[in-house]
Amino acid sequence: MNEAQTKHDLIEPALRAAGWGVVEGSRLRLEFPITKGRLIGQGRRAKPLFADYVLEYKNRHIGVIEAKKRDDYYTQGLGQAKDYAERLNIRFTYCTNGLKIYSVDMQKGVEGDVLIFPSPDELWEMTYPTPIDIEKVEIANWKQRLFAIPFEDRGGTWQPRYYQQNAIAKVLEAIAEKRDRILLTLATGTGKTAIAFQVAWKLFHAKWNLRRDGSRRPRILFLADRNILADQAFNSFNAFDEDALVRIKPSEIKKAGRIPKNGSVFFTIFQTFMSGPNDSPYFGEYPPDFFDFIIIDECHRGGANDESSWRAIMEYFSPAVQLGLTATPKRDVNVDTYHYFGEPVYSYKLKEGINDGFLTPFKVKEIATTLDDYTYTSDDTVEGDIEEGREYTEADFNRVIEIKAREEYRVKLFMDLINQNQKTLVFCATQIHAAAVRDLINQYATSINSNYCHRVTADDGKIGERHLRDFQDNEKSIPTILTTSQKLSTGVDAPEIRNIVLMRPINSMVEFKQIVGRGTRLFDGKDYFTIYDFVDAHNHFQDPEWDGEPIEPEGEGGGPRPCNICGEHPCLCEKPEPEPCSECGNVPCVCEISSKKMIKVTLSDHKVREIDSMIKTSFWSPSGKPISAIEFIKQLFDDLPAFFKNESELRKIWSLPSTRRKLLTDLSEKGYTNSQLEDLQHLIHGEDSDLFDVLSYVAYHKDLVPRVERAGKAKIYLHDYSKNQQEFLNFVLEQYVKQGVSELDDTKLPDLLELKYQAIADAKRELGDIKSIRDTFVKFQEHLYEEKMIS
Repeated sequence: MNEAQTKHDLIEPALRAAGWGVVEGSRLRLEFPITKGRLIGQGRRAKPLFADYVLEYKNRHIGVIEAKKRDDYYTQGLGQAKDYAERLNIRFTYCTNGLKIYSVDMQKGVEGDVLIFPSPDELWEMTYPTPIDIEKVEIANWKQRLFAIPFEDRGGTWQPRYYQQNAIAKVLEAIAEKRDRILLTLATGTGKTAIAFQVAWKLFHAKWNLRRDGSRRPRILFLADRNILADQAFNSFNAFDEDALVRIKPSEIKKAGRIPKNGSVFFTIFQTFMSGPNDSPYFGEYPPDFFDFIIIDECHRGGANDESSWRAIMEYFSPAVQLGLTATPKRDVNVDTYHYFGEPVYSYKLKEGINDGFLTPFKVKEIATTLDDYTYTSDDTVEGDIEEGREYTEADFNRVIEIKAREEYRVKLFMDLINQNQKTLVFCATQIHAAAVRDLINQYATSINSNYCHRVTADDGKIGERHLRDFQDNEKSIPTILTTSQKLSTGVDAPEIRNIVLMRPINSMVEFKQIVGRGTRLFDGKDYFTIYDFVDAHNHFQDPEWDGEPIEPEGEGGGPRPCNICGEHPCLCEKPEPEPCSECGNVPCVCEISSKKMIKVTLSDHKVREIDSMIKTSFWSPSGKPISAIEFIKQLFDDLPAFFKNESELRKIWSLPSTRRKLLTDLSEKGYTNSQLEDLQHLIHGEDSDLFDVLSYVAYHKDLVPRVERAGKAKIYLHDYSKNQQEFLNFVLEQYVKQGVSELDDTKLPDLLELKYQAIADAKRELGDIKSIRDTFVKFQEHLYEEKMIS
């Protein structure tokens, strides 16, 4: 029996006999999708993960089964079974060949043979034993009531990803267990708002409220720090009845003369709640127990800090259960958030999202120029008080000192590197710098559209918000580039972003992760996005805490950090701790320098002509860890023997389009994508050579052979072909020399024929039937890679 027959004839009858898919409320989920498979280039993905069976009862996944064919050893799939159970947060997992069954209790670490599969009720009782304590009975009843509410699937168009389902389950369990402060940490782009919506949906329809008596529907508040985030959330909750949703705005309050209280799900920003009449905040007009459940979006942005106005709102509504959403793991700069909410009930990291295929991978172009720092010499013209002998560094540029030629050079450089039709975010030092960079981009752009690039900063107000909405619209290509300083580091849901340009220092790991998250959202045809780094921000990748485990809070007993001024906790100086500047992010502010005091330098002509740059591409291990080029080559050298035994076998594989394509696919799934191999090709100065030579160079230290040389020596075989075939093969070789080995893939044959003959019918008149043309195209490639051809 093969695996499919084993499932049909042995495993599924055994599951049905146990009641799965038969007992009411039970479901047998076949080929249950877990991951999408990491993006590996050219629209392809690594192999996705599917569980053979997931056992569902009372709207909860409580079992997973890995099946193998009858003649395989029955525990052969044990590793997969445990991996799936860990990912799906399922306690009991099984592996079977249809003849024998092996069971694992992931919670207790107990495993061994069982004779039959448990029934739905038996497995439910094994997973959720019936409590005896009265309070635990109440908790169990609320869990059952909350989970009994099905997901709002928007007409069957939405299904939760495994980590979203885990996150929703963990939040609902925490609510049922009467926790009042709950935290979720999930990478940007993984659907935190969708998770919040489903939690709210279940609470609403289960009639959960603070009294926990099921007497009324809850009042839910969604708090954000920007209108665009509150608006996005409001629109995402549109499955609720229209009269249940309330968007709280100052203009509406003034128009009605009172705060809105009729509704179930309220949306607002912190600034609105703080901006009542006569310095009295609007939130004070609600009773402290008015809201049952509060969702705080981007809660890492200071909301839990002792001196923050956000904290005042949360403390006022302290009776409510509060759910914090953040994309940033615990770091020293956001430890107050974690102290307030406690450890996250569930986390899903950026690295996991990329490897699972739910987020887009990224490349990094490190760009160094001869003007990354500057020391004054007398041949330059200066406006302002410059310090002779001082070295001005990246932190000084566009805050203390301005060199227009430097910014012009940088803008022109990255505009030449990017595809100018792709959506791009540029992070600048200040709002003024963002305006200057915007102007330079529009001057150097090939686009003739006057709205090609816009600035979006705090000073741009409503017009900036409009440009941002247009930028986020996947149906619009204008504006194509936005420049900003601080504003767009969070809250920009624009899946089409292909490039992120860093033109200001990013000192905070939290902010860096937020900025990287702007490009991670999936979009059709988007295999990766690129970070163009002028400021050494890529050094954050080398930090062991880049995507590692959270650090512990500073201070004894995991308490809050000491005061930034006196160094003591509790504070002895009785002064409020200053908050980071909203513009530069530093304490104390380093950007409070008027434009009149900015030092402006005009470089001498010879210095302008001598500005140069070096561009370096970062490499990544299959696990997502940044590594050096040397480490990448060594790792590739170690792995290549698994793909071919010797150079002769590599030549044989490479000579046929089908086996060459399979090799490249296998390499991609191992982590060596086409784009990485092409970067390596540039690194070893093999741009004019074949990818075959790159692999030969790494595996066998062979010299690189230019494509033009390979093509020239292969032409001695052209006399074996007709005149028309020779003409076509010469054309193919020309394309190969210009574009590379991708032109030799048999999927490119129709394009080559149309390029050469304008129509397939004309090609057939010249060369014969399609089979003959293909045979000629494929067979001739063997001559390109013959060992005797290259000395």
